[in-house]
Amino acid sequence: MPCFSCGARQTDPVRGASPWTRGVRDETQVLVCPDCRHTHDVDLDTCASCGSAALICRLGEVECRSCGAVRLARSGAGAGRPVASCAPGLADEVEAALARVLRRVP
Repeated sequence: MPCFSCGARQTDPVRGASPWTRGVRDETQVLVCPDCRHTHDVDLDTCASCGSAALICRLGEVECRSCGAVRLARSGAGAGRPVASCAPGLADEVEAALARVLRRVP
């Protein structure tokens, strides 16, 4: 996944913490390269509870990594991609797949 701002591609990291930053912008998970993070106003979404930009977006939810607040992503957000909660039958498909993998009896 490239930097959402400049399009730079992430290369194999050296040992240690990555200088790239994850964030959420318009309800979509994005990566920000070190250059853009230091030189541009990247305008990431912030937590309504604590104001932190340390957000992650997964399975139709946005979670704050600072305070732990979780909210549903807005429907239809993310450059036109539907969030997981809008996909009809997805929950049933996931449940069936888990049952097969974990050998659960329905």
